[in-house]
Amino acid sequence: MLFPDDVRVSRSLAKVLRRDNYQFSFDRAFPAVIDACAAPREGERGTWITPAMRAAYIELHGLGHAHSAEIWMDGRLAGGLYGVALGRVFFGESMFHRVSNASKLAFVLMVHLLREWNYALIDCQVHTAHLQTLGAREIAREEFARLLDVYGDESACEVAWRPLTREA
Repeated sequence: MLFPDDVRVSRSLAKVLRRDNYQFSFDRAFPAVIDACAAPREGERGTWITPAMRAAYIELHGLGHAHSAEIWMDGRLAGGLYGVALGRVFFGESMFHRVSNASKLAFVLMVHLLREWNYALIDCQVHTAHLQTLGAREIAREEFARLLDVYGDESACEVAWRPLTREA
């Protein structure tokens, strides 16, 4: 779980954020992001994102529930993530990078937007050392359920997910 105010940016990532060699957008390339996330990773034989799941997420995107964040470099998709937004909770599903640090850029910039839009929680789903360095932490299942009861039905900011490109 990551609470948006708890996001941590290392010095090295802060330097990457200050560069002007990338553009950030959201919901601009949802199918391309999910396809990149579904591609087998080095040393792995398959993916958990089946064609049926891909279709379901794309349908959720069309209904305004699933969203993506993208990092572009030289006009190419360099990294990103996607997830599902319900109430004031964003459930991160998967992320990818083709360029070093691109998924971290997408994550941090998305967290900043979610904070602006009054989101209370980001469910990272799987605890990893990588996400922990960015501020995520494990919480008890009972606490997670309580937080979902509190924030799952609340409305986020009315401008959240408006179809526009945000430049970093």
